[in-house]
Amino acid sequence: MRVTGGLVRGRKLMPPAITGARPTSDLVRGAIFSILGQDSVSDARVLDLFAGTGSLGIEALSREAAWADFVEMSPKQCGVIKSNLDITGLADRAEVICRKTERALESLQGPYNLVLMDPPYRMTVLAPVLQALQQGQLVEDGGTVVVGHSKRVALDSNYGRLQCKGTRKYGDSAVDVFMAGLNQ
Repeated sequence: MRVTGGLVRGRKLMPPAITGARPTSDLVRGAIFSILGQDSVSDARVLDLFAGTGSLGIEALSREAAWADFVEMSPKQCGVIKSNLDITGLADRAEVICRKTERALESLQGPYNLVLMDPPYRMTVLAPVLQALQQGQLVEDGGTVVVGHSKRVALDSNYGRLQCKGTRKYGDSAVDVFMAGLNQ
């Protein structure tokens, strides 16, 4: 597993510390950032939920995001994220929050320009997390939320002010891209 683009392109990342963890593949990560384009990432404030190894947020930092918060509930995985940030030299633009996503969403201070999430495939109900994201001030108006999931899990076309702008499938994975609408 390597960083696919940007300042630290090619840098090797540590694998998951938990048996059965499925990090976002290099192919899917590369595709996500190709879809987003540089303008969506450069100088962005990024939130990486269900961060695992931190590969999505690290990819954003490598592509010149200004800051990334990583949320992961496993202490072992939090250690992997910190190590990967050190390996890439990006730790000074990041914070690792070792807490369950639902709890972290209650205390995080937004707004974020870009939210990246690739929860475990066994997590088939993503609506509560997406509802929590759209209800608070965590995603700025015009901000983007990218959700990786099993292609067997269907997401709604909108969650309040989050509107789906497209879905792409890569093998067993699907990626939905949501845009946050203007506050009503």
